[in-house]
Amino acid sequence: ASMKFFLQYVGFFCAFFSASFLIISTWTDCWMVNADDSLEVSTKCRGLWWECVTNVFDGIQTCDEYDSIYAEHSVKLVLTRAMMITADLLSGFGFLFLVLGLDCVKFLPDEPLIKLRICLVAGVMLLLAGLPGITGSVWYAVDVYVERSSLLFHNIFLGIQYKFGWSCWLGMAGSLGCFLSGSLLTCCTYLFRETSSGRFHSAYSLRKGYSSAATVVTNVHLPSSQTATSKMYAVDTRV
Repeated sequence: ASMKFFLQYVGFFCAFFSASFLIISTWTDCWMVNADDSLEVSTKCRGLWWECVTNVFDGIQTCDEYDSIYAEHSVKLVLTRAMMITADLLSGFGFLFLVLGLDCVKFLPDEPLIKLRICLVAGVMLLLAGLPGITGSVWYAVDVYVERSSLLFHNIFLGIQYKFGWSCWLGMAGSLGCFLSGSLLTCCTYLFRETSSGRFHSAYSLRKGYSSAATVVTNVHLPSSQTATSKMYAVDTRV
């Protein structure tokens, strides 16, 4: 039981931080950051929804949102948005299911098998969340790196060159955390499912034995008048 609680709590904290990292990564503005050391006046970051310029002297930040979501955007931007939003939803719902499946939460306390299945659903959702999260963040990072390398290879300088920033790293970390927490939860479910099933069946058999014993005791302590009446009724029925 202590190992089960340990795995659940490790999965809980890992799922919490992983879902938080994915959500923060999706809605922050530093997926790309300028990598030109000669530009010391400001730092420019690009996210999935807007880009911001921060003055290094006074710290003033100015952000410009991209055009409408229906406007034409690059395939990299549109697909990364879709994959990260999908990862956010799956990891968020997976974390909520996990909270309901914890043994310390007073939800269906007399149904250990149902709580284990809830943990299994949470683990599967977290595993699924890690797939679009890692795909979107890694693909975005590789695309930025390839674009920068091709410009350097052809000696093309556009004024600002980018490398992938901390938001992209946060998306990768959150995705890997989802894989880890999902694996822990699914392994925890399969590891302790048979134990819980055995306890459930033994408890059911024990309750059934108590019920049978109570019936026997009740029949034994029937008053003699009721027993005689039952015999007379049986005789009359046969006649």
